Amino acid sequence: MPEETVVPAAEMQKTVQEYIDERPIWADGTKTPFTPMTAMQWRIWALACAGKFFEGMVVFMTGVALPLISQEFGLGAGAKGFVTAATLAGILVGASALGGMADTFGRKRMFIVEMIIFTVFLIALTFAPNFFFLVIFLFGAGVALGCDYPTAHMVISESIPTTVRGRLVLSAFAFQAVGALAGTAIGYAILYENPDKISDWRWMYASAILPAIVVVFGRLFITDSPHWLLSKGRVQEAEEATHRLLYRSPVYPKKVSLGHLHQPNKEEPKGGYGELFNQKNRKATILASVPWFLQDLGTYGIGIFTPTILAAIIGAKADENTLRDIIHNDMLAAKGSAIMDLLFVVGIIFAIFLVDRLGRIRLQITGFIGCAVGLALAALSMREDGGNNMALLFTGFMLFFFMTNLGPNSMTYLLAGEVFPTHVRGKGAGFAASFAKIGAVLTAFLFPILIKAIGTGPLLWCLVVAFGAGAVVTTVFAIETKGINLEKIGDPKHDKKVRKLYKADAETEARKF
Repeated sequence: MPEETVVPAAEMQKTVQEYIDERPIWADGTKTPFTPMTAMQWRIWALACAGKFFEGMVVFMTGVALPLISQEFGLGAGAKGFVTAATLAGILVGASALGGMADTFGRKRMFIVEMIIFTVFLIALTFAPNFFFLVIFLFGAGVALGCDYPTAHMVISESIPTTVRGRLVLSAFAFQAVGALAGTAIGYAILYENPDKISDWRWMYASAILPAIVVVFGRLFITDSPHWLLSKGRVQEAEEATHRLLYRSPVYPKKVSLGHLHQPNKEEPKGGYGELFNQKNRKATILASVPWFLQDLGTYGIGIFTPTILAAIIGAKADENTLRDIIHNDMLAAKGSAIMDLLFVVGIIFAIFLVDRLGRIRLQITGFIGCAVGLALAALSMREDGGNNMALLFTGFMLFFFMTNLGPNSMTYLLAGEVFPTHVRGKGAGFAASFAKIGAVLTAFLFPILIKAIGTGPLLWCLVVAFGAGAVVTTVFAIETKGINLEKIGDPKHDKKVRKLYKADAETEARKF
């Protein structure tokens, strides 16, 4: 094991991130190629993964549960729209309303509160007596999941080494796709075991209750963000949190000193939402919000088209004359959804391996263009006589689902939590997530209407334009954060230098920051 050189704090004053990024040194003075993660850092990462897992699980499980819910409560088309949009609307509200509170009350506190809220509404869902309460409980669960968008990102990114930040944040985000696959699989298994029970949808939601309680308990024992504590002038607590975060055997660092970073006479930044639109942060706000909105507009919209494709691939549906027929069709849809979920997983795996090599901006632009090409192929597959070239249609959608997680679906999430200064990072990431979910909610309500009004083909071409616009906006407002110390985000001189290095693709030089 490499020996570590102990440098007294008086001789070398470090920032929080410099303590986190410090690498062990071999006896001959050679630095190790990476910074080893501590047990606390891995614990924080795993507990953040759980939040993304629950999001994917609940959102996609609702799709499997919807036919049974509709049958039990006698829902029409409009009521079904409320059910599918309720969780998304909750995420829209929660990302800003609760996520922004992480800048005021701390990352850890909101990390715990959101999971408690989620668990309470999850329990309530299993006992929902009617349609009204069902929508309320789905909305409440969505509010908690919305809070997780900024907080999960921040608890990871503010506690791990800069060199692996992109990979580990995206690895956690990947559990959204894993949760979607698990939710679909659990729904299918419950339907398979009880093919004649209309109340099966309640057991689907109930399956997540015990794991959620375990996660709440685990989050009680993590450390708060030293970055946030220091931004609030709580120097001693920041030092203790940094020491606990980096605890390892043998103990290193033996002492954490951050007092030199505290400026007691300096006025603390207000950190309100207005700061997101001032000259300093406006570019970051546009980059974090607009491409994410365009991405959600298309990604959630495509979900409406996939049942038609999957029905043609998997096989014919039964007539929905009996409960058994309804469950049979629901199982077919679950199988089809699993295919697309697998493509999401494959796309995010590629993103994890490439994000810290190619950078966030390149992947986001490439992904937007790839999505546009996939949707264009799908649009071209539709013939004037009403028929479809299924091979071309399927190829287009396969390309879309892969490219969206390789690029915009994952990169928009990653960038939103990186491009803002510490004191408004929660509000910035929360606002971006809320703005994005406006697109998702609009999609849930308007796409069926637009399909009937203008047709599937023209609507696909509209989405091609939307994804093309996403690539343009990303290019114009690009802020590359690959390998960048989060403490330096927002420094104009630093941002200018990063842009120069990024343009020249000087990866070796960028690591010197």
